[in-house]
Amino acid sequence: MAIFKFPSKKDNKQKLTEQPLNYWEEQSFLIAVPYNSSANIPDGIFDRAAAVKDVTLKKQAWNEEEGLGSIIVGYQGEEYAIGFHYGDFSAPDMRGMQMQRLSQSEIEAVQRAEKALTVFMEFKGDPKVCYQLQLKMIAAMVSDFAAVMDESAEQLLSSRWVRMTVDSSVVPSAEALYSVQAVSGENGEVWLHTHGLCRCGLTELEILDSDTENYQNHYNIINNLASRLIDKKDDIDLSKEEGIYIGKLNDGRQVVAVIVPWTEALGEYPDNILGGPSDREQGHNTKTSAIFLYKNQKAEDYHILSKVSIYNELWGENAMFFISNEETERMKTVARERFKYVKQASADSENTVIIKIGLEIDEKYKNEAGSGTKEHIWFELLGFEGDSFRAVLTQEPYWAENIHEGYEGTFTVNDVTDWIIFTPECRITPENAYILED
Repeated sequence: MAIFKFPSKKDNKQKLTEQPLNYWEEQSFLIAVPYNSSANIPDGIFDRAAAVKDVTLKKQAWNEEEGLGSIIVGYQGEEYAIGFHYGDFSAPDMRGMQMQRLSQSEIEAVQRAEKALTVFMEFKGDPKVCYQLQLKMIAAMVSDFAAVMDESAEQLLSSRWVRMTVDSSVVPSAEALYSVQAVSGENGEVWLHTHGLCRCGLTELEILDSDTENYQNHYNIINNLASRLIDKKDDIDLSKEEGIYIGKLNDGRQVVAVIVPWTEALGEYPDNILGGPSDREQGHNTKTSAIFLYKNQKAEDYHILSKVSIYNELWGENAMFFISNEETERMKTVARERFKYVKQASADSENTVIIKIGLEIDEKYKNEAGSGTKEHIWFELLGFEGDSFRAVLTQEPYWAENIHEGYEGTFTVNDVTDWIIFTPECRITPENAYILED
């Protein structure tokens, strides 16, 4: 096994030890908060679980005295053991959690709730399939829920987002399975770290020594890498210090990420850094790894690592991060599945809608463009004509010489690969379209 090298390696001042996983890292823990805490949730819970589409209830057990139950279900050719507990609940400090856009009624229900149902399960196979299954079960078991607290990812989910995700024909995005938190310190210091990856059988990720000026670019690194690890499209072997090519700077320089266990990574930073040893006494001390970069091929060959901050002055405005083919296909399906919200929003003249359309690539460019036959590019919506819509191209294509910015065309939902609605208050995409259900 190779050994990491740093440009200026220094000795650890103290021996750091990785701690065992916490229960919410070993399994996925979700808590359904009902609108009505006086409702008897366990009554009929197995019948509701058995009624979930594509799920077969194989075994069930319930301990009335302890409020503990369990089921074994068959789903998409696999068996899953799912536990649940019905008991007391008190609202978390929402300031410390990543929150979706909850309605006032959802927030008030969480704040007044006294009882809730916790559903927990071990993820195996595709984490996105497991997460959608867990959401399906929790939505069925607590039919009138206001929100779901994802304890493993430290985030609070709107009931509207959960129902939209449960009803979808495709799994949620990898980004839905984890949160990225930014902790601020003195002098603009920022420590970025994830929650939720351990339940996926992965390591949590973090970036130390970020700051208020650069943390958004660093967020893009950690977010992209986390999603890539969940997608597992590259069959990355994390034990071999492989570099993971995740993007490209505006000058063409490659962004190649690599991770180092926190017990070793902290040796490269001062002990008093935000996220240092003193910040690990009560948490962030299990399976978590810091992100570093390989500057070039020689650095990767010899496992010479550099801190993420080496690129702080090089990001510019056009840095590009890669999306897997699997995620591109999922995004397209979701955009078409929820296209009704575009038509709904277009009726309001204060809204602006842009739609990504797949344009046919010129034959001579198909090798250069890779395996795809279409260039996905943004148009601005002009209006609907029955089941069709007209839109104007907002940018120059790379690989279609006879089509230019300003080109107008007529399209259908089958041409759509993504969309964004800009309202006076917010930006709406297929992933957060649930907020239109207010």
